[in-house]
Amino acid sequence: MKEETNIQDREVVLQVKDLYKSFGDNQVLNGFNMQLHKGENLVIMGKSGSGKSVMIKCLVGLMEADRGTITVMHKDITKLNEKALDILRSDIGFLFQGSALYDSMTVRENLEFPLRHHTDISKDAKSTEQLVLNTLDSVGLANTIDLMPSELSGGMKRRVALARTLILQPKIMLYDEPTSGLDPITSKEIILLMQDIQKKYNTSSLIITHDVDCARVISDRMILLIDGIDYAVGTFKELSTSNDPKIKAFFKQDL
Repeated sequence: MKEETNIQDREVVLQVKDLYKSFGDNQVLNGFNMQLHKGENLVIMGKSGSGKSVMIKCLVGLMEADRGTITVMHKDITKLNEKALDILRSDIGFLFQGSALYDSMTVRENLEFPLRHHTDISKDAKSTEQLVLNTLDSVGLANTIDLMPSELSGGMKRRVALARTLILQPKIMLYDEPTSGLDPITSKEIILLMQDIQKKYNTSSLIITHDVDCARVISDRMILLIDGIDYAVGTFKELSTSNDPKIKAFFKQDL
């Protein structure tokens, strides 16, 4: 388990206030609040359909909330134009649940892709090559540089997807179910890698997960998303020992 630190005293790098989102009569988010502090690993857990994916899409501007404010690196994303939002996104790494690698591209080309859109590094072939190699090496997969995604295992795909996200050296990492679909051993490897990345790059990480073991190991704090709100906030120890039936249900079974 991670050592408890005085997280609340650190700079807030991402803040959500009174976030609402509905689809017709289905009220998914009903005034959700959240603060992510610099260097923190914050886990959000909720049952399937509770609004976790909706919330994270709102955070990166892929979905528009009905009302509420989302502040990223002290900028209200609801007031940014598309160009300013795109610039801000370069500071946010997003690891998708299914890795989302481009099947027609090699590992090298997958990592080069974000560089072409966000930096001038790709104009220098040597710099690009070294950056790709260094980033792949940081996830232990430098030897896969010329392989196709179809030649990789599920765990290797997740590592390559993580490398593709890290290549822009984001300040904030968003992980959407990082251990989903992986066997227990590979899941543990991914969790350890996430810890190493947080230490190496000093990233602030928001982790959406159903995996109680992942939450136990990686989290500084946790938020339980229930009934569209931040129903419970605390450390793993605090929440896992709660007598509240709604909270206890998270630690008794898979969600």
